[in-house]
Amino acid sequence: MHLDLAPLWISLKATFTATALVLVLGVAAAHWRTGRQSRFWELFDGVLLLPLVLPPTVVGFFLLVLLGRNGLLGSQLWRIGISLVFSWPATVIAATVVTFPLMYLTACGALDQIDAGMLEAARMLGASEREVFLRIALPLAWPGILAGTVLAFARSLGEFGATLMLAGNIPGRTETIPVAIFFDMESGDTRDALVWASVVLAVSLAVLLAMGAWTRYQRAYLVRDFARAKRSPRGA
Repeated sequence: MHLDLAPLWISLKATFTATALVLVLGVAAAHWRTGRQSRFWELFDGVLLLPLVLPPTVVGFFLLVLLGRNGLLGSQLWRIGISLVFSWPATVIAATVVTFPLMYLTACGALDQIDAGMLEAARMLGASEREVFLRIALPLAWPGILAGTVLAFARSLGEFGATLMLAGNIPGRTETIPVAIFFDMESGDTRDALVWASVVLAVSLAVLLAMGAWTRYQRAYLVRDFARAKRSPRGA
């Protein structure tokens, strides 16, 4: 039996696009949030983290209400000839919204761990806020940000509920791997469902193993660098 590979390409395109969007938006939001403490900002966090605790179908429903033809934003887009619902961009939007909290949380944690004195010293030496962020804060926080990116990628690849609500199941256009698995099981085609489930499992496991290997490498590199610094003569 021939296996249609369209769900694989649709999923990969949506996943890579959503991961890139989440990386930029999550880091930007975390940078903007860092250092701000008030009840308003706690509410701000709560709103951004809602997709993490809401069922994906509920997230998809709210996206459908917002972006549908009669929705607050969808009606405005419809007037200029843009329809997002039941299209490939809808798969990207669903995956981005669902995975954004993972990236935001890890980026906030990574940026919060940076020594504030180091950033302040750079400012006193004349560095602009942009330079402080791009040349100091971002490199120091990168390991945590990379971990969030990997988690977002794996979560995006397996996104189902919000995608089905917003993008539907249109073969060759919006049928991602999780959606294909669901409808294969609905039709009794357990063979294809097993193949796709194995693909998702293999890709997700490979990504997580790669992240673990990179973390071990970084830890070993830091240990070697620390040992080399101890062996070198003082003042050299």
